[in-house]
Amino acid sequence: MKRISLAAAGLALALMGGASALAQAPAAAPAPPIGPDRTIVTKDGKTTLPDWTGVWTMVGNTVFDQSTRVGGAAGAPGTREVVPYNAEWQAKYVANQKMVDDDRWPDPQTACGIVAGFPRALNVPDTYEFVNRPEESWILTENGPNVVRIYTDGRKHPPADEVWPTFTGDSVGHWEGDTLVFDTIGLQGWPKKIFDRTGAIHSDELHTVTRMRRVDANTFEADIVLEDPVAFTKPWHIVKRYRRLPYGTRLYDYSCAENNRNEISPSGKTLTKDTSGKIIDKDKR
Repeated sequence: MKRISLAAAGLALALMGGASALAQAPAAAPAPPIGPDRTIVTKDGKTTLPDWTGVWTMVGNTVFDQSTRVGGAAGAPGTREVVPYNAEWQAKYVANQKMVDDDRWPDPQTACGIVAGFPRALNVPDTYEFVNRPEESWILTENGPNVVRIYTDGRKHPPADEVWPTFTGDSVGHWEGDTLVFDTIGLQGWPKKIFDRTGAIHSDELHTVTRMRRVDANTFEADIVLEDPVAFTKPWHIVKRYRRLPYGTRLYDYSCAENNRNEISPSGKTLTKDTSGKIIDKDKR
């Protein structure tokens, strides 16, 4: 059987940051062998690209750093990870953890239409497609949805005075054999973006270098080094892995507006309600 749409049943689970709803879907037929690498003729000669076809899902839950995770899923009380914060930003993280434990964490993505952005786009539930071309590659996520564009046509980042913070930033890269290496700057930071629902956050000075490759026919990897001169004391190294889903799996789109029960303030802020439906935010503007 093919995978069904996540528009209803999968939405709540996706927003909670728990295990993918795919685990509940019937298994499809075994996937055929991965295809041969593709040689694409360009004006500069021949470029051989690895075969990234198929639909993929992240291994593990949505705690960004699985290697230091303590506890369960992101958003669950007591779940933590080790981020190389300086004292000021560690205090922010501790304060955020308290809000998570009290079930009052204001995840920006709960406002409909707000995407996860980068690098959180590499840390979301549901499904992925990784698409490559000689001049550009894309990370496509069902959750969100998100589109991350990576330019590999030789261009550099824009001049500093032409870069402003956006959700996915500006990514330029190159190929080192079968590995796509790309550099990302110009990212929005806290309070507009986060790493995950443990309360982990970053500033708008975050800079990342990511190495993406297909490890084997059914395993994909993103190796990320993150630097944040405002929030970190040293670089943070993260490795995310993804498994290829059965042949014929489709990636769908859905909107949180289909099950959105949070009210939005006049300024666009998502308001939090208690179990009785009463708004508990002190600032309702």
